[in-house]
Amino acid sequence: MRDFSPLHKERLNYKPKLAGILSKGINSVKVSLGENTTAVKDKEEIKELFRDVYGQPIVSFNDNGETLNQTKKNVGVILSGGQAPGGHNVIAGLYDALKQSNPANKLYGFLGGPSGIIEGKYIEFDDKYIDSYRNTGGFDIIGSGRTKLETEEQFEQTLKTCKSLDIDAVVIIGGDDSNTNACMLAQWLKAKNTGIQVIGCPKTIDGDLKNSQIEISFGFDTATKTYSELVGNIERDANSAKKYWHFIKLMGRSATHVGLEVALQTQPNITLISEEVEAKKQSLKSIVDYITDVVVKRSNAGKNFGVALIPEGLIEFIPEMKTMISNLNDILAVLEKDSAFVNASNEDKYRTIEQKLDSANASVFNSLPDLIKAQLLMDRDPHGNVQVSKIETEKLLIEMVKTNLKKLKAEGKYNGKFSEQAHFFGYEGRCAAPSNFDADYCYSLGYNAFALILGGFTGYLSCIKNLTEPANKWMAGGVPLTMMMNMEKRHGKMKPVIQKALVELDGPVFKEFEANREKWALNDCYVYPGAIQYFGPSEVCDVTTITLQLEQKKAALTC
Repeated sequence: MRDFSPLHKERLNYKPKLAGILSKGINSVKVSLGENTTAVKDKEEIKELFRDVYGQPIVSFNDNGETLNQTKKNVGVILSGGQAPGGHNVIAGLYDALKQSNPANKLYGFLGGPSGIIEGKYIEFDDKYIDSYRNTGGFDIIGSGRTKLETEEQFEQTLKTCKSLDIDAVVIIGGDDSNTNACMLAQWLKAKNTGIQVIGCPKTIDGDLKNSQIEISFGFDTATKTYSELVGNIERDANSAKKYWHFIKLMGRSATHVGLEVALQTQPNITLISEEVEAKKQSLKSIVDYITDVVVKRSNAGKNFGVALIPEGLIEFIPEMKTMISNLNDILAVLEKDSAFVNASNEDKYRTIEQKLDSANASVFNSLPDLIKAQLLMDRDPHGNVQVSKIETEKLLIEMVKTNLKKLKAEGKYNGKFSEQAHFFGYEGRCAAPSNFDADYCYSLGYNAFALILGGFTGYLSCIKNLTEPANKWMAGGVPLTMMMNMEKRHGKMKPVIQKALVELDGPVFKEFEANREKWALNDCYVYPGAIQYFGPSEVCDVTTITLQLEQKKAALTC
């Protein structure tokens, strides 16, 4: 018997709102087709790789189009990649639509991510099981995993599992890589004329799975509200104790959407934006000098405290660090096969690496504290990249700022005190109970995914739009996965992937931050957003992120 807290029990009873036409019930949904689509880049290469699912039209659900075919459908669902708040509601929405269409329909959950469908490990959902997970955080309903669906053998095993359970469609809930794999599976199943459909759902707290059709990935709203609560707590502590500088690393490897949203919500003294660092070719020294300058100016005003937000992926956006890491990856790919190197002491490893790196890269590597050198040598991720979440960039910056301040103090240019605290907020946001927005959005995404299945579509991403409006004005439909894809180098080879959305430096969100950061740096403009709100005024509990509001405001003005 699972133990539920009072809040958990209350959230189980929350009734999520469905998007527009979906609220009338799955049997009332009708479909209209837009124009055929192309890939965002590398059109010919994507078309060649996905010839059976490429160029499909955008799908809109309404009450004026063609009626959906309410045939019996058994569906399998997979949670893929890192956790994001609201995943359970995607499954709940999918289940409710499936059962509403035909009580004989079955929904299977594959255990432990994509490996579950390969290995045939699953459960069949029923009302009691689904009801115990509604509106809750986490992916523990069936678990998640990072196994990729990309090889012929994996596709064959997937087909075998689907046939054994009489599955008509597979829904993959994941980020850009997971949905790239969903598209590859859709292409393979379509080419084999299996009749099995594949639908994706956009998930990532990083916020980098978005484009002209996908306004926001689920989980971003809840995660940024959770981090903002924590940052707000620390700001109040800093302003109370008045003796600590807090350096806070926030999750978000490839883009700084999380850091930017949290900055807008809490107004800290310093926020680094990876995309700006790369665009302006800022060196590690220039970044440290900027932080040092803010520390000194605040100290001169009697404020030996502050809060700095550091993006998780910063280190790979600093030009000389990016070049050095690329050179280091190539060297380690060879050295890690050498048992003498593998078994050597860290000091010997550092010397070997410095000898093999290009001279400029060796200089950069040598300038780093041993703590960071050791972290750069840790095992790579599945893509062959440095695991940036394990590199304590916040501590690197602290040590380098301390060195700067020591020098300034010796020159009589700084007389303050610098006491530091380092934090990393990552896992704290991935499994939080979903906000009202994410609970509603995710439920609609899952429900909408089944509408796409009834429509006979495959190789599509479930799409809910117009999200700054009340749910009854949200628009439902689907977008072809190939529309979002381009070719990128992975493990030395060009591969199709969904294009990541980075922070746009000429966009309204960054411009809002840029207009305020100097004021926030020197003044204590801290905002304490408090806990995620589930009840109360609609402007508190039901409104989505500042990021999406600013983007939609600009879009409306453009129109």
